[in-house]
Amino acid sequence: MDDSSGLKHTELEFTLAAVSQLSSSSLSSSSSSSSSVIARFSADSGVAELRFHRDSEFIDDFNVDIGTSQLFKLGPVQSLCVSESSGASKEKSYSRAVTIQFRNEDESRDFHSAFEQWQKDVIQAGIHLPNGAIAASKSKFDYKIEPSSAKMYFHYYGQLLHQQNMLQDYVRTGTYYAAVIENRVDFTGRVVVDVGAGSGILSLFAAQAGAKHVYAVEASEMAEYARKLIAGNPALAQRITVIKGKVEEVELAEKADILISEPMGTLLVNERMLESYIIARDRFLVPNGKMFPSIGRIHMAPFSDEYLFVEIANKALFWQQQNYYGVDLTPLYGSAFQGYFSQPVVDAFDPRLLVSPPLCHVIDFNEIKEEDLFEIDIPLKFIASVGTRVHGLACWFDVLFNGSAVQRWLTTAPGAPTTHWYQIRCVLSQPIYVMAGQEITGRLHMIAHNAQSYTMYLSLSAKMWGPGAVQGGILQTSSGKLDLKEPYYRMSQPQSYTMAQDQQPQQLLQAQAIPIHIEDLDEAELLRQPLENT
Repeated sequence: MDDSSGLKHTELEFTLAAVSQLSSSSLSSSSSSSSSVIARFSADSGVAELRFHRDSEFIDDFNVDIGTSQLFKLGPVQSLCVSESSGASKEKSYSRAVTIQFRNEDESRDFHSAFEQWQKDVIQAGIHLPNGAIAASKSKFDYKIEPSSAKMYFHYYGQLLHQQNMLQDYVRTGTYYAAVIENRVDFTGRVVVDVGAGSGILSLFAAQAGAKHVYAVEASEMAEYARKLIAGNPALAQRITVIKGKVEEVELAEKADILISEPMGTLLVNERMLESYIIARDRFLVPNGKMFPSIGRIHMAPFSDEYLFVEIANKALFWQQQNYYGVDLTPLYGSAFQGYFSQPVVDAFDPRLLVSPPLCHVIDFNEIKEEDLFEIDIPLKFIASVGTRVHGLACWFDVLFNGSAVQRWLTTAPGAPTTHWYQIRCVLSQPIYVMAGQEITGRLHMIAHNAQSYTMYLSLSAKMWGPGAVQGGILQTSSGKLDLKEPYYRMSQPQSYTMAQDQQPQQLLQAQAIPIHIEDLDEAELLRQPLENT
């Protein structure tokens, strides 16, 4: 079956032992188990549904919209299908449930597999809608992000004060402006889609550069402010259309020659907007179209910062009190100690705190798949430049605007002008000791979660040094689990640090002399870090 919804399955039937509908209000059941029941998957009228028939007759009120339902296994031969209410309330609630009894375990397993496959096809199906219209079924965004997180996210970016904070980041805004205006050749006469347009500033830049038309897609209430701002610039407004909705859901009248967006979060990937940027590429961009930005890099290096380590460790001292109003708090000290170290630190730091030159992990927005961002695994290998205590891993990012006329980088590196992203440091609760020339290995493993961020697993190890090193033994290892969603916003400016006794001035790493190592990249010349600009 090949219908307008894009679903390509023929009708599929399963014979069930019984089916009953549960009422969430009365907890009563309406049973239909007097004879065998047929469960039929179909996509009539472009909507994927699960319908139940008994004695060749359709059972009223037992149809299930596959796109808005979940299937739970209660036992080897029993499952529960829960579907959303279609009431007038804007807040969705799971209020209808159908209990399904199978004849055997094999049929139960086959039914679950079919349900999952049909549900995936619903997500992937492209339904033809008028320009700017939004699909009624759940989008990819809705399936992978919990509603409470999405609500807070769009509320945050729907406020002008937060947009002002980003607009006043002149490194960010100025770099975007320069990248667009210096590459007028890429924008003149072209169709542009602004992904997550916010205030609409990037759409206005694209129009200034001569874009034929700009579609500014914004899901938050900021879309109304964008319309007002754009209307206040009538010379550009006639070539900009603001569309309120998620890029996973809206439909546009034409394909885009260029995508422009500011999808970067802390550590590049926080907030998971990069995935929406990739989805917009797959949905709207013409073959060989341009993306601004087109490449992102995460830079990492071990660091030593005794002040920061002590600051974090001291936060847990509160829980060492043995007589807090007659209560012994010490049983929670260990948990509190680990809890503080589970917070990545967001601030600007002195690049002289780095213990070795950084390495980088490259993400090519033109090529990467959405699912590649669900789990990011980065092997780490450094050579210590100084002898010191390593307290964790420092990270920052940069992105490339690969224009036809000018290639421009936006960097958040330490030592460069500070941005609202700052840098991020993952502090380990147990430092490791290294000597100059010693190899440091490890792994940064990031797993996306439905609160629009990542769980980070970091491990660092110092290899054995001196006699016996040829045997390759590990002297010490430290690891930690951090939540990128819950950082410690320290956000101090770089401080002057006293020099360690075993550090000589010539040993300290200078911000302008940190080499960038690029691995697994064909266009090495293009991606070379412009140190003179930094």
